[in-house]
Amino acid sequence: MAQLWGGRFTKETDKLVYQFNASISFDQRFFHQDIEGSIAHVVMLEKQGILTEQEKDDIVKGLTGIREDVDNGVLQITEEYEDIHSFVEANLINRIGEAGKKLHTGRSRNDQVALDMRLYTRQEIVHTEELLKELLNTLLAMMEEHIDTYMPGFTHLQKAQPVTLAHHLGAYFEMFKRDLLRMQDIYKRMNFCPLGAGALAGTTYPLDRGYTASLLGFEGPTLNSMDSVSDRDYLIEYLAVAATIMMHLSRFSEEIIIWNSNEYRFVEIDDAYSTGSSIMPQKKNPDIAELVRGKTGRVYGALMSLLTTMKGIPLAYNKDMQEDKELTFDAIDTVKGCLALFEGMLKTMKFRKDVMAKSAMNGFTNATDAADYLVNRGVPFRDAHSIIGKLVLYCIDKGCSIDELSLDELKNICPVFEQDVYDAISLKTCVEKRLTVGAPGQESMRKVIGLNKSFLGKLSI
Repeated sequence: MAQLWGGRFTKETDKLVYQFNASISFDQRFFHQDIEGSIAHVVMLEKQGILTEQEKDDIVKGLTGIREDVDNGVLQITEEYEDIHSFVEANLINRIGEAGKKLHTGRSRNDQVALDMRLYTRQEIVHTEELLKELLNTLLAMMEEHIDTYMPGFTHLQKAQPVTLAHHLGAYFEMFKRDLLRMQDIYKRMNFCPLGAGALAGTTYPLDRGYTASLLGFEGPTLNSMDSVSDRDYLIEYLAVAATIMMHLSRFSEEIIIWNSNEYRFVEIDDAYSTGSSIMPQKKNPDIAELVRGKTGRVYGALMSLLTTMKGIPLAYNKDMQEDKELTFDAIDTVKGCLALFEGMLKTMKFRKDVMAKSAMNGFTNATDAADYLVNRGVPFRDAHSIIGKLVLYCIDKGCSIDELSLDELKNICPVFEQDVYDAISLKTCVEKRLTVGAPGQESMRKVIGLNKSFLGKLSI
């Protein structure tokens, strides 16, 4: 059992205790970050005169050699080591001898693991942002394509007013745009370097923490050594945003599942993103959308788990904090996988424009516009509301839509109706006359699409 702390102890650690305490099975994930942080640390130590140039060169050469051998499969990370830090340091000493024992000068595993986790999370924030950008670009392209694809808008899952598919998709664009901005916000706030905080109270060595921070691409060093080793806020923030992303994906998935049903038939999911039944040959199931919806709870669980872990921990570092890793790694993998699969499913999905338009008409989504038609001809709104309610009831009994009634039938209910009512309550008119910012009319939608293009364009600069 390779450990970094045996001098104080006279007995071997119980094997079960060792296994319970060890983290190598999961913290090997940030092997590259551990090497990167160690190289920056020794470069700074040499700059400060704490290591000689030869010692620095030997250590850096040894560390890069370990990295290359692990990447090439020549060297295996095994569970004989307690954690990834033990693995790196033990192999370094084995390769270069006494100089390797100086790697840990001026640092603790507390600030080392805090650095590794921060470097890893920072990298994963960037990866998550890239996936969000891909999804936003796909949504924007679909919005442009479906600016005149009419469909029912819903409240309470009941057909309410006509909108366009572009407008509906635009709502999700706004959600994922906020998610991307939240990710960027986390990156800015977390981008400070904890290395040099030591176990909790800094060190007597003359470290240049600002220099180390600059080597690793941070804005600067963290400003309180106790907080440096015990802060997990950035992980909680990432998990909170990840949970929000999953909530948005789940809402969208729920709609796709409904739209894919035989009763709606708004969409057809590509075969590559569907599965069949082992017993029912007619089935084509929206499994990807269902799994995204299901995995949302998994990410919620990670957030709640870390919040619960952190709520009773006094300053500074405590071993409880080791529980931040497995659940965060799983949540990162889950949200990234779901974003990639969902975007692929969305991009290949076919929309049934004719079915969507017919559904909007048969759902009396133009009833509000019919009431507005009467109001514009002098009928008080409350009376107009009642008249259209009676008109809808008449249509339900007859099994038709409002625009399928003859002018005589309309006049029998209210004599104010004239021939121009048919144009006033057409889907095109109902949508196009809604021109306020954020509404589904073409003029408004084109402005919003232009703004969204500009937003995405700035992200790529």
